[in-house]
Amino acid sequence: MQNLITWFVVGAAAVQTSVPGLRATRSDPVLVRSVFDGDTIDVSTIGHVRLLGVDAPELGRQYDTPAPFAREARERLASLVLKHWVRLEWDGPTRDVYNRHLAYVVREDGLFVNAALVREGLARVTARLPLGRLDELNRAEHEAQAFRRGMWGAAPSVPQPSYTPPSTGKRSPSATTKKPRTTRSKPKTAS
Repeated sequence: MQNLITWFVVGAAAVQTSVPGLRATRSDPVLVRSVFDGDTIDVSTIGHVRLLGVDAPELGRQYDTPAPFAREARERLASLVLKHWVRLEWDGPTRDVYNRHLAYVVREDGLFVNAALVREGLARVTARLPLGRLDELNRAEHEAQAFRRGMWGAAPSVPQPSYTPPSTGKRSPSATTKKPRTTRSKPKTAS
């Protein structure tokens, strides 16, 4: 009878810890090999990972213009995780429509990367499902908005390209000083 009670308690504990939504599952440390944009990375042994619950401005492809703060978001994400060991936490859906893994990214020093980007105004919260860290992400977004950081503040400074007209091979009138033309007249000869 004592053994039966012990097995019942152990079984009940096992069922409670495996209920989805109570706890996110965490990966072993993985190395970030590359950063594609402000919310997508490539990690060793797993592949493409999209940061769960957040969305960074799009870089634009080919002839599209990048959205404001897209480059800043990618550069900041790269500075936070590129060539670093991170742990991935899965919570809710594990894949997106592009078959990328969806996960929270946590650096080995404990930095929650998803929230760091949101707090700096380089990403926004887009979670539509209840997630374990949604409150933390929402607090980070409210902080960014309150302090007008990143996309919640002024537009980023965009360097203006200097326009140089194409060379036609001719000198422009302002480039050279024109001298009045003098004409020599032929000496008149007696006829």
